[in-house]
Amino acid sequence: MNQPSMQPMHPMRLVAWVTLISLLALTVAVLWDNWGDLLAPAKAAPVAATTATDTQIEQGRYLALAGNCMACHTTRGGIPLAGGRRIDTPFGGVYSSNLTPDPNTGLGKWSSQDFWQAMHRGRSANGRLLTPAFPYNHTSVVTRQDSDAIFAWLNTLPPVVQAQPAHTLAWPYGTQPALAVWRSLFFEPSPFQADHAQSAEWNRGAYLVQGLGHCAACHSPRNALGATGPVHDLSGGLMPVVNWYAPNLAHDAESGMASTPLPDIVRLLRTGASNTAQTNGPMGEVVQHSLQHLKEADLQAMALYLQSMAQRTRQPAPQTNPVTRISPQVATQGAKVYERQCLQCHGEQGQGVKTGSGEVAYPALAGNRAVLLKDPTNLVQLVLYGGYGPATQGHPRPFGMPPGVLELHDQDIAAVLTHLRTQWGHQAGEVTPLQVNRIRAAQGN
Repeated sequence: MNQPSMQPMHPMRLVAWVTLISLLALTVAVLWDNWGDLLAPAKAAPVAATTATDTQIEQGRYLALAGNCMACHTTRGGIPLAGGRRIDTPFGGVYSSNLTPDPNTGLGKWSSQDFWQAMHRGRSANGRLLTPAFPYNHTSVVTRQDSDAIFAWLNTLPPVVQAQPAHTLAWPYGTQPALAVWRSLFFEPSPFQADHAQSAEWNRGAYLVQGLGHCAACHSPRNALGATGPVHDLSGGLMPVVNWYAPNLAHDAESGMASTPLPDIVRLLRTGASNTAQTNGPMGEVVQHSLQHLKEADLQAMALYLQSMAQRTRQPAPQTNPVTRISPQVATQGAKVYERQCLQCHGEQGQGVKTGSGEVAYPALAGNRAVLLKDPTNLVQLVLYGGYGPATQGHPRPFGMPPGVLELHDQDIAAVLTHLRTQWGHQAGEVTPLQVNRIRAAQGN
């Protein structure tokens, strides 16, 4: 009697099965390591017994400004730090928590130890794992003393009854097992370690940039699962959902950090504008709500650290880019749009306009690093939705640029941006209508 022969498994199917088994094994291992935390019952945390001093409370208020806590933990037009703001991610929506001392919907039953666990380990008072929309890789840098100060200040706020809405993350991203796996791959607490070869000022800047400033949350590339690089990785990247490119702060061609005089960097951080640059988009909001409120000494320390990181990074030898060849039709269209929409403010030769006091009113486009970035996303955003710097104490009435989203077609925007990137000695790449369309579509316009 003939027996049926065994057919060999297809190589691709074999790889798929091996991969699946490996992932299952990893999941089981991670769940085994985190089983106690995943099943930890909810409990009422004891109230801290110590009484906060006025100095500690004021320090906590200042540190919360440095961390820009209000930006995420306040709904638009809502009560400060009462939470409920939706933070969109590629995996769905996450809602921020209530940081006021309400006992039922806020931190009223938390202890300073619970708050430290959230900051240092990314765990709620009941042991549940928090989503990485809260940048606990950066808050793990913060010292226990500073964590206690922030908690002490939060406890002085008026309690607000406002429950945190349920996250709307796609399954399984918001589940505790999935978060446990993600953390095992991408999270390790990073308590600050001072570099004794550097000055106290340098170390203060490193502490602020890596910790509460959480600069790498924007200025570091993200992988397919939303993880950034280490807390000191400032190599730049496209910010998901909001679609702005955060430039590489360690590369002078993108940020100018290595060659810009230190006082100009401090001025940009404090006011949102300097003689050579202006902030817009997400960075403008950081200046508006956080950086302008910091002490001059802390801004100086941050600028010193950022500049040193850019200066120590070995830059590749300058290369001459090939001349970008564009069609006569695109060149003509770009020149016409520039003359109609841009020339009056930015000048015939892209030289820009300064005020009588020497401040930048309309930035120069010739030689502008933002114009020459390899990724033209920020340029498209500015033309579509306008450019508005933050109104700060040091720069209370910034000049703005009107949006062109309703007036200019994708072909117009692509042509005029190509014009900017190929004039006045520029040799950057062409911008295509498809690139403009993708950014417009991503914003729903």
